[in-house]
Amino acid sequence: MPGRRKDGSAAAASPPELPRGVGFRPVAALVPRLTRPVFRRKSPAGAQIMADWPELVGPALAAVTEPERLSAGTLTIACAGPVAMELQHLAPELIERLNAGLGRVVVERLRFRQRPLAVATPPPRRRAPPGPPPAPVEGVADPALRAALERLAARVYRTPGKT
Repeated sequence: MPGRRKDGSAAAASPPELPRGVGFRPVAALVPRLTRPVFRRKSPAGAQIMADWPELVGPALAAVTEPERLSAGTLTIACAGPVAMELQHLAPELIERLNAGLGRVVVERLRFRQRPLAVATPPPRRRAPPGPPPAPVEGVADPALRAALERLAARVYRTPGKT
């Protein structure tokens, strides 16, 4: 009886045999097929520029610019209007820095697209919580002045957001 052992218990099913030539393949054989559609849209050099932009151009330029695409040796950079004029003057130096950072000549020309960039706004500053209210004003003999000072202390040391 197939599938039974001599003692009558069920034998574990063996995996089905695969036809010859079908089986495990090295990952390196699959990578080109997977990456080809992605690299059709973005070249590997373009992807490296996008990923390493702050290191390639420096933090000051990276804060006001954003690389958009690299096509046929032309790098399109998005920036605000005033920055575009400055970048045109810095273009030869910027191209040299980019190519030196990439290790080969990839960028030949720069094209600037003026648009407002999404600027990361810093979180609002929190005010320090007020300290404990001072001791009641006991040394003041005039009751009207003492009451005015207590009201003033209550307004100064109130919880933020409450009136």
